[in-house]
Amino acid sequence: MRAISPTASLEKPRRRIHVVQGEALVESGEEVVLTTLLGSCVAACIRDPQAGVGGMNHFLLPGDAQGSSTARMESYGLYLMELLINGLLKRGARRHALEAKIFGGARTMDGLSDIGAKNAQFALRFLQMEGIAHVGGSTGGDQGRRIEYWPASGRARQILMERTSTPIEISRPLPASALPSGGDLELF
Repeated sequence: MRAISPTASLEKPRRRIHVVQGEALVESGEEVVLTTLLGSCVAACIRDPQAGVGGMNHFLLPGDAQGSSTARMESYGLYLMELLINGLLKRGARRHALEAKIFGGARTMDGLSDIGAKNAQFALRFLQMEGIAHVGGSTGGDQGRRIEYWPASGRARQILMERTSTPIEISRPLPASALPSGGDLELF
């Protein structure tokens, strides 16, 4: 016979949804946790606290996708910010009540253009132009991040990944012991 904790009936099961690059998701419900992994990419976590609805996007490049193919458009911040906001409004959010947290934008590769900084600057400028309150987040640095966001409450958690100076060769499978560790391990 299995013993049941007295608080077990009070705990709500979590529903984890992973947001991949080029995606924007809108959800509601206290059990929902949106997650993503970021390097130079940026994720905007936006919600209407009174409507209890929120969402997350994950973009690779700042700006718009003018002249780009439909498949490539999904990488651009302007497209994904608009997609997220329109999705929120369709689910009952009100534009004047939106609040946002911005994450990511790391400089993960030395010697190349700092696309991470450009992504973060774009996201912050977009919020300002649209009149959306920026209430938190974390951008920049040189480490990737794993983000967890609870859209109903607005709670967010960031777990920094350990930076490695050793390139990982991907032409052959690596044993688990050879992969760089960032501390926490989570399988999706």
